[in-house]
Amino acid sequence: MNNKLTEAIKHLIIVNVILFVAPQLLKLDFTNILALHYPKNEHFGVWQYITHMFMHGSFGHILFNMYGLWAFGTPLEQMWGKKKFVFFYFSAGIGAGLIYTFANYFQFNGIYEQLLSFGLTGTEIQNILNSGSYNDTRIVLSNKQMIEFYSLYHTPAVGASGAVYGVLVAFGMYFKDAKLALIFFPVPIAAKYFIPVIILGDLFFGMTKYSIGNIAHFAHVGGALIGFLLAWYWKKNQFKTY
Repeated sequence: MNNKLTEAIKHLIIVNVILFVAPQLLKLDFTNILALHYPKNEHFGVWQYITHMFMHGSFGHILFNMYGLWAFGTPLEQMWGKKKFVFFYFSAGIGAGLIYTFANYFQFNGIYEQLLSFGLTGTEIQNILNSGSYNDTRIVLSNKQMIEFYSLYHTPAVGASGAVYGVLVAFGMYFKDAKLALIFFPVPIAAKYFIPVIILGDLFFGMTKYSIGNIAHFAHVGGALIGFLLAWYWKKNQFKTY
């Protein structure tokens, strides 16, 4: 294996960079069209389960994702071939989006049902979501819960992180003794230990709300899960590279 830029990864990086740079140069905002919205949001579209993978919120966001795609995806594409790698990448990314949506649904629906139990109608709840404000004595939820409710409905997800997490997991399964290092903990650790710690961290932050910044932890976990299942199945059945 070598670090030469492989065909599929090269094209994935090019598309990601174009969709990051072009809107800024043209002063256009494709967020409502391409980012992944909550299904009940008016801007939601099924195609967003694919397109959100090519949208990024900042230079650091796209830099880390594209670096991860290149660093961990290169040996996989060299081993599997272009078609198989592309199938894997999109499967992990789409799966990440679906699992992220399901996680958001349970959080959103839990608060929605509470509001209904307080006597609010569906129309009144929708008005709160549209306006972002409420002044109803029937609502006994905390301001934090109401902000979370509003955020789940309105905040779209962007980034290739879910797909990259799938790639990361597959890399760890096939190259388990490869040494990796974190920026804040620069001591090399074998992939078989390093990768599970990262995923468990995302699961912890996603479930406890201790996350620093607006990070879609369940998308990371979802991508990792789909990546694990696919890589495990292929490795077990020893599919041929094509």
